[in-house]
Formats: sequence, structure tokens, C-alpha cells
Amino acid sequence: MPDVKIIGATGYGGLGMVELLLRHPEFRIAAVAAVRDVGKPLSSVWPYLEGFCDLPLLAPDSPEFIDAPADVVVASTPDGVGMANAPRELGAGRKFLDFSGDFRFASATLYAEYARRLGRDPRHLAPELLPRSVYGLAELHRDEIAGADLVGNPGCFAVSCILGLAPALKAGLVETAGIVCDCKSGVSGAGKKPFPAHHYPERYDSMNAYRLSGHQHVMEVERELSILAGGEIAVAFTPQAVPMCRGILSCLYGRLASGADQRKSLAAYRDFYRDSPFVLVKDADAPVATGDVRESNRCIVTVAADERTGTFRAISHIDNLLKGQAGSAAQNLNLMFGYPETLGLDRPAAHP
Repeated sequence: MPDVKIIGATGYGGLGMVELLLRHPEFRIAAVAAVRDVGKPLSSVWPYLEGFCDLPLLAPDSPEFIDAPADVVVASTPDGVGMANAPRELGAGRKFLDFSGDFRFASATLYAEYARRLGRDPRHLAPELLPRSVYGLAELHRDEIAGADLVGNPGCFAVSCILGLAPALKAGLVETAGIVCDCKSGVSGAGKKPFPAHHYPERYDSMNAYRLSGHQHVMEVERELSILAGGEIAVAFTPQAVPMCRGILSCLYGRLASGADQRKSLAAYRDFYRDSPFVLVKDADAPVATGDVRESNRCIVTVAADERTGTFRAISHIDNLLKGQAGSAAQNLNLMFGYPETLGLDRPAAHP
């Protein structure tokens, strides 16, 4: 039974990891860490966990946490924390899975480009580790993840967009220029930290677009789609916050390539995902909503090739906290330790 240490256990991503591992038949939570509420039981911060996870919160840099025996460390933290902790943990023989952008790029050059786009320090604290990191989107990198000891979990919008568009670009269903990603997310995607725009009176009955000059997940989307297309892809990405708690709905558009139609598009998607248990492909008229993936690790993709207007559409639905974060992480842990990737995750959505 592999032991797991979690850094950032009190945030929404860390909580999702705790919830999944408590139900997992193989993994065991060995220690939890956070920068606040150190010394308190995790269940005192989140009372619904009482009797399920009463482990004390440790400081991430404390000897108690550093020396706690574990087989893998999960860092559910902002950028900068993973790269500061990974060298020590990997040096101790542990695997490392990071939720931030620290290890989503396999070279210091790519990381620097990512950081500069966000106005951050382009220097990576552990550049020597980047070539051994693997991008943790199982549907595209299953075999590499299985052999990795360092995985960068993908961003939630990136999961939605990449899974929604990957088969179209691989099969040449869309033209590579002019791809549009129109994405709406529940407010939990912004994390637990209070922010004026997420105050209930501000968010209720109101929605808005944000970060139009560049979102942190765009580079992931463009890189993965470029690999599939065999050439450079640039996307117009519009993230929007909507007045719901969890879920992402991504409406993905492109120009239909010559010879592409609904029948070919649907067949290409179903073939691409035939061995991906968490991706469901639906025809254009199928009724699908974000509620159909709530609290599940599924991604449901609706395919609609509009021959009348020459427009290709893929509508991607995920739970931003599960398939977009902790669910993908648990899927990656399964692969890293040789378990079936569905273990502990194969359950339906919560409804209503």
C-alpha cells in the first residue's frame, strides 16, 4: 500500500486528493501539510472530514513532514512550491506529482516562456529535473506516465480543451488556423483564497470573461495540439467565470477541413478514445450538461460538424476539481504505481 504525502492539503485541489485517496483501495495518506493551521487536525479546518482524516497539519518544511515515510508526494500548490520541494523528495527515492505549472514543460526554455507570459520570474529552481518530467494527461501520455517518477498535472482548462480538440487535429478534421476555445468555469476554479470578485453578491447572477491577454493554460493547450497536428497551433482562448461552484464547459470551434463531415468526425473521436475509459463521445443531438460529470473523473465530448456553415464544434464537459485536477492526479498515481487507471475513480457523477 503506497504512502502519499500531500502538500497544500487544505485547498480545494488538496481536499479533492484527500477525498479520493480516502476511498482508494491501495493508497494511504501518510502526512498532510499546509502553510496555515499548522498543528491542527485537517478535520478541524474542514469538519466534514472528522473521523475520516484527522491527521495533523504539518508545515511543509518541518522535519516531521520531510521525514515522514512515503512513496510519493503530491504538491497541490501554486507555482514555485513544487520546484522547491521536488529535488529533496526525488533525492529521497520518492515519486513527485505537482499540480502547478512547475513541471508541465520539459525544458528550462519552455518553462521560461511560460513564466514570462504570466509576468513571473523565468528562472526555474530545479531545471535539471525538467527533462525527466512528464505531462500528466493520461489520455495522451499514458505510457510515459507509467514509467515516470516526476509528473506535472495538467491545468483544468487545458484538460478540457486538449481532450476536446485532440482527435480533430490528429485526424485532420479542422484547419489548423483559427481555432477558438470559448471556456466557462465554476468559481471553485479560482481556489479557496477569498477574492472580492468571488464574493457571493458579486458572483451571483453575473458572469465575466477574464485574462484575455493570456491565460496560464494556453501554452499547454497549444503545445499538445501542435504535437498532434504536426505543426504550430495557436488558439484564441477566452476563459469565463460563471455563477456555479464546479464544472467547465468548453465550446471549441474550428473550420471544417475538406472532406470532413459529422460521420467521419464522430468515428475519428470514438476511435481516438476507444481505450480511454474516462472519455465519452456523444453525437451532436445528445443531451449533455456539466451536471453529468459533477464529482466524476469523466470528460464528455459532444461532436458537431456543421457542414452548412463549414464549422467544426466540440463541446467538452468536465468537473474542474476532479478530471480537471485531483481526478487526473489520482489517475496518474494509478499509472505511476502500476494499478489500473480506473482504480478508485470509476464512479458516476453526483446528481442532482
